[in-house]
Amino acid sequence: MFHVKICGVTTADDARMVAAAGADAIGLNFVAGSPRRLALPQARAVAAVVPAGVLRVGVFAGAVPEEMLAIARDLALDGIQLHGHLSGDDGPVDPPERCHELAGLLIIRAVRLDESRPPAERLDAARRWIAAAVAAGAGPGMVIVDAAVPRGTAAGRLGGTGATVDWEGVARAGGLPVPLALAGGLDPDNVVAAIRASGCRAVDAASGVELTPGRKDPAKVALFVASARQALGLPAV
Repeated sequence: MFHVKICGVTTADDARMVAAAGADAIGLNFVAGSPRRLALPQARAVAAVVPAGVLRVGVFAGAVPEEMLAIARDLALDGIQLHGHLSGDDGPVDPPERCHELAGLLIIRAVRLDESRPPAERLDAARRWIAAAVAAGAGPGMVIVDAAVPRGTAAGRLGGTGATVDWEGVARAGGLPVPLALAGGLDPDNVVAAIRASGCRAVDAASGVELTPGRKDPAKVALFVASARQALGLPAV
């Protein structure tokens, strides 16, 4: 599990900087259409400099298990983040059986609040997905609540857009049977308020700590990580 993840890292220099700032997870993006998507040679350079104790997480949406496992072996990934839709046939989907098919890796499932439901039911689709995954052989180890997107959203626009989550809505939706992280538009200025309002014990940022898509801003990263760690009650780095 992680407490502070910086996602969409695209260079070895940024990976070193993010780790030195105190993040305990780095996301490597393999989602088609994303401005942060990595080719394998580029991903190898990034993964090679991530120090021990910092999780290497591959981010995918609708990829086949064989592809994800091959990349995980190549890069010595610690985990896989499934960022596709929970169900349906309109856009990339990551079905519940993926957890069992990716056995041996930490599986992090991205989900979204269902704003059409009453507050306490807005994570019910995530609860059903987790239950189905467990019934299929294995469940995720962690869930990230990201900003809502319309049905049919292309894979490359499923995350890293800067859109925020209803933080209080996350708290009202109730817990899940696995640790919960918050993503969606987090930056150095709002991360403390987001942690306090949502009750989440982990955070994930991409666009909110960037100079341009895929290039991180060292000052923003340092302030984001320090602020998040303090709000989460973690020791300073």
